[in-house]
Amino acid sequence: MIWRYLFKTKTKKEKLNDLYYKKKEQAYRLSKTNRKESDKLEKEASDILVEIDKLKE
Repeated sequence: MIWRYLFKTKTKKEKLNDLYYKKKEQAYRLSKTNRKESDKLEKEASDILVEIDKLKE
């Protein structure tokens, strides 16, 4: 019984959420030094958010 909780695999939505927050954090850090790269990461995060919304449907 316990093994199920220890080795639970993430759903696609959970993986996308993790990736989204990672991109947002990276974009925030880069916004202070490299605005162009930060904007690129923000765009990628936005695209991931659209993909998450498609999964809800």
